[in-house]
Amino acid sequence: MIHLKDVTKVYKENNVTALDGITLDINRGEFVFIVGTSGSGKSTLMKLLMHEEVATSGSVFVDGTDVTKIKPKEVPYLRRRLGVIFQDYRLLEDKTVYENVAFAMQVIEAPRKIMQRSVDTVLDIVRLRDKSKSFPAQLSGGEQQRVAIARAIVNDPKIVIADEPTGNLDPDTGWDIMDIFQRINAAGTTIVMATHDKTIVDQMQKRVVEIVDGKIIRDEAKGTYSEEQSRNLEKLYYR
Repeated sequence: MIHLKDVTKVYKENNVTALDGITLDINRGEFVFIVGTSGSGKSTLMKLLMHEEVATSGSVFVDGTDVTKIKPKEVPYLRRRLGVIFQDYRLLEDKTVYENVAFAMQVIEAPRKIMQRSVDTVLDIVRLRDKSKSFPAQLSGGEQQRVAIARAIVNDPKIVIADEPTGNLDPDTGWDIMDIFQRINAAGTTIVMATHDKTIVDQMQKRVVEIVDGKIIRDEAKGTYSEEQSRNLEKLYYR
C-alpha cells in the first residue's frame, strides 16, 4: 500500500534535512506506529504520504501512485483515497457533527441516500449517533476526535493516516480512540500513525518504525518505545 524508496526531504528555506534517504514498505492491512521526538522527521513523512509536502528526491508510492509525480489537479483525487486525521481535529465549527462527516462525501458528490446511510454507519462506529445534531463547540476533545475519525473513514479509504491523534486527549479518552482505530484496522484498513504516546505504543504491540534525525533506525514487527526514545521523551516533557 505504501512504498518509499531512497526518500530525502530538504527544506531549502532553512537548509534542514528532515528525511535522509529512507526506504519503507507498508503492506495492506498493517497497523504501523511512526515514532520519534519533535524534529525527528515523522511529521514530514506523514505529510509526504498525503502530498502536503513533496520529496526532494526518491519515490513515494501510495496505493500504486507515485505521489512525487502527480499534478496539482490530481492531488484532491489522491486525498479522497486516504483518510487523514490530525491532532487538532480540523472540524468545521459552523456545521453539525452529521454535516462535518457528510462534507467528506459531498466533495465526491455521493448520492444523498448513500451519504445518509454511510454517515449514520460511521457515527455508530464512533458511538456518536446521539450527537449528530451537535456542533463541535458542544463536544469534548475526545468526541471531536471521534468526529474527525468518522469523517476520515466515511468514504471507506484503503489507508488511514493519523498524525498524533491522541496528543490532546487524556489517557482514558486516548484509549477509547485507539479502540476505534483497532476496529477500523480489523476491518482491513491500513493505518499509519505518528505518535509520541509511549504507553499506547508499548501496550498495543504493533509494528514500530522509529525515526531519528531523518533516518529510520528501527523497524520492528511488534515493537515498543526504545529505552533511548523514552529517555528523550522524558527530557522533552519533564525538563
